[in-house]
Amino acid sequence: MSGKGDTFEIMPTSINPATEEHLAEYDKMTHKEVQTILASTADSFRAWSNVPVEKRAELIHGVSKVLNKRREELARLITREMGKPIREARSEIEKCAWVCRYYAENGPRFIADERVDSDASMSYISYKPLGVVLAVMPWNFPFWQVFRFAAPGLTAGNGVILKHASNVTGCSLALESIFIEAGFPEDIFRVVITDAEEIEKVIASPHIQAITLTGSGPAGSAVAGAAGKSLKKSVLELGGSDPYLILSDADLDEAATVCAKSRLLNGGQSCIAAKRFIVLESVEEAFTEKFLAKITSTKVGDPEDEETDMGPMARKDLREEIHEQVSRSIKQGANLHCGGSMPEGKGFYYPPTVLSNVQKGMPAYDEEVFGPVASIIKAGNVEEAVRIANDSKFGLGSAVFTRDLESARRVARNLVSGVCAINDMVKSDPRQPFGGVRQSGFGRELSSQGMREFVNLQTVVVK
Repeated sequence: MSGKGDTFEIMPTSINPATEEHLAEYDKMTHKEVQTILASTADSFRAWSNVPVEKRAELIHGVSKVLNKRREELARLITREMGKPIREARSEIEKCAWVCRYYAENGPRFIADERVDSDASMSYISYKPLGVVLAVMPWNFPFWQVFRFAAPGLTAGNGVILKHASNVTGCSLALESIFIEAGFPEDIFRVVITDAEEIEKVIASPHIQAITLTGSGPAGSAVAGAAGKSLKKSVLELGGSDPYLILSDADLDEAATVCAKSRLLNGGQSCIAAKRFIVLESVEEAFTEKFLAKITSTKVGDPEDEETDMGPMARKDLREEIHEQVSRSIKQGANLHCGGSMPEGKGFYYPPTVLSNVQKGMPAYDEEVFGPVASIIKAGNVEEAVRIANDSKFGLGSAVFTRDLESARRVARNLVSGVCAINDMVKSDPRQPFGGVRQSGFGRELSSQGMREFVNLQTVVVK
């Protein structure tokens, strides 16, 4: 669906989703301005790629210090541009600082020359940067989505061109300022403020060597098609409809707590949020009762209030879209337990909503619902639960709740997903590769695997 993408509005405008106040409008760059930025970044890359990786890592570590110093300012910017509760916004900035420290400490080791046994007197793999990488990023985690690519990408010696979502243009410009403040060359991390038509030209530019996108399926398809036409590497992290399986021996109190947190984090506007709760019939009633208690105790309100658990949705059209999905599911027979109504007043708020008796053919079953809406689906046994979990076009995250860890590992092996959590929520971690399969995308971010997505693995053989 379009919720996480839609990065190509014609007039970039920041609107506070809690108050509907227009914060700022930005001029779209001309074709000439964009091309000038591409050329200058490509020029900067040639020098940057020759900087010793230890020095690049030192600068990335410096970024973590800038983030920590500016944490409150940057968190407030996130909250005002896309509605994330201020406590979550601070955590996002702290996580960005963590990923910078991680690659400062481990990046040089990840791309060090690797000896290979062969018939030659010596042979090894050399990891060399590809060049300038275009990053097309969404609004829902406006700093983290960028940093989980930029920290390893810059440490590896690449340049970055960022095309951010239009509604968080202020965040994108703040990102650019962070790297300058940390001492990076002025043209190695640059922002372009433009639209889809211009981005196609950017992808085709000889100054761009690869593309990474986090966003919707349609946006991913368009970008991957353009990248393929130009024979350029791409990595896509797209939508998800993550299944959480609640088995009969699960700790239901803990499962309900974790499931509610995963569903409502960032207002449910996360590709790896729990979306489908597949519950064994023997514990469905008990789990639903505990889950509803957690969901209905969530404090929804002003995202700048320290006590708020969940703020508004990021845009008006996103709220309308999920309400339409909820309404269609109810008309098709889903039971509404809470929420499900469009609130009055200012702000793009939508109440935490729980549906049960969710069946195949309903939007709440088949589609990614990118907001605070939970679908409870009953399964007769573990095998049926796994079948329902895999009955999706997506394959990003999944989770299993059970006291039997060996059984959980068996179930995990049968789930089609890039990440599987056992008795926990799905989350990204710099130490572990992250990404999906099917229509959730391809390629990996984070860990050593993510860093090596945008390098040339050059084989060197010495006679």
